[in-house]
Amino acid sequence: MIQKEYRTISRIAGPLVFVKKTHPVGYGELVSIKMTDGEMKSGQVLDTSEDIVVVQVFEGTARIDKNAYVKFLGETIKLSVSEKMLGRILTGAGRPRDGGPEVIAEQRLDINGAAINPFVRQSPADFIQTGISTIDETNTLVRGQKLPIFSGSGLPHNEIALQIARQAKVPGQEGKFAVIFAAMGITNEEAQYFMKDFEETGALSRAVVFLNLADDPAVERIITPRMALTTAEFLAFEKDMHVLVILTDMTNYCESLREVGAAREEIPGRRGYPGYMYTDLASIYERAGMIKGKHGSITQVPILTMVGDDITHPIPDLTGYITEGQIVLSRELHRKGIYPPIDILPSLSRLMNSGIGKEKTRDDHKQVSDQCYANYAEGRDLRGLVAIVGEEALSDRDKRLLKFAEDFEKNFVRQGKRDDRTIVDTLTISWDMLKMLPKKDLTRISPALRDKYYGDEAVDLKGQKHDAPIGQAEEEKKRVK
Repeated sequence: MIQKEYRTISRIAGPLVFVKKTHPVGYGELVSIKMTDGEMKSGQVLDTSEDIVVVQVFEGTARIDKNAYVKFLGETIKLSVSEKMLGRILTGAGRPRDGGPEVIAEQRLDINGAAINPFVRQSPADFIQTGISTIDETNTLVRGQKLPIFSGSGLPHNEIALQIARQAKVPGQEGKFAVIFAAMGITNEEAQYFMKDFEETGALSRAVVFLNLADDPAVERIITPRMALTTAEFLAFEKDMHVLVILTDMTNYCESLREVGAAREEIPGRRGYPGYMYTDLASIYERAGMIKGKHGSITQVPILTMVGDDITHPIPDLTGYITEGQIVLSRELHRKGIYPPIDILPSLSRLMNSGIGKEKTRDDHKQVSDQCYANYAEGRDLRGLVAIVGEEALSDRDKRLLKFAEDFEKNFVRQGKRDDRTIVDTLTISWDMLKMLPKKDLTRISPALRDKYYGDEAVDLKGQKHDAPIGQAEEEKKRVK
């Protein structure tokens, strides 16, 4: 096909160039722009009609004038993918950022991909161990799931993302596990931090890192998650690997959507974001999962910062509709110096029950999780009551629950950034805390499991062990009197 060049630019607005009087071109088609000084820029068709074609320019429209030559290349954006990408750090557009050579392609794949057909989608059912207790026990990540982290400005979501990238594994299948880490709109300082951490911890050997910086064009930010997911699909469905995709920060991605939408003079939706943002986010999130007959899987952990800590903001709101739960970070826990500041009460993993239990984690996992959640929720509520009536007005049971909530945050939620806990470690910590309560109060745990894991000793509020659970001895004395 003969590629025609056009000098029919009618308007330039933000990252967009408007070209008229062209031959019929396709949506998403690649574009080459030759400026009057000979410099070349690349772009992509964003919108097309009989009268005009809208091109978004990846490198920005600075110094492009109406005399520039525009050439439509007749193909969409493709990424060169290879198993040798593991261990590489790339730009948001898939070019080397680590000083290494260009990727030698095993295949060239269209980055737009497609959501997995529901008919061939396999239900997630395998436990992924992140080493973080608040995720592994109470909001379990399951292979093939999409589980976002809802954070806020200034909270350590980047540190949590790196910790998950370092520690995540499918127990018993560590050799086939890979991490795709895509950062969008980050500062140079954050980029250096990510690169240093991956290199120093050795996690880079099983990872592919895409870094889009804050001073990179907004348009590049829109293709970065698609680059990452295209790589993940190749490794999962061609190389039979289990791939964890971490996308941070989806808020920056959505801001780029809004910027491009404003340049196109689109009618805005909620808070100025495009009306099609739900569909656009779904085209990213729905590329996670497993396919019947394929051995690999793609698990997604998108991270987004909630504007003003508002969980009803359009970005977390729409993300919550599409994904299978959420991990919510707490500013209150962060102020207490607790890391990771994950609040289990508003957090949820809708697929948790599919990935836990006997032969997957342990037979007591679900019931221990429910018991800890219930006790912590009640202990948190009692803090408000204490502020009004004082701790002296509480019953012995209430005092124990208040102490449980404090110990839960101190011993269970809090852990080091290099602390990689197994699921057995996490459940052991939970049982150690539950033993400060009378066995009869563990109403969400079956008698058989209580007898199996609780033991004959209980621990009181001062840490002293007793032959009978706390409260039972006192009740016995009252009956005798």
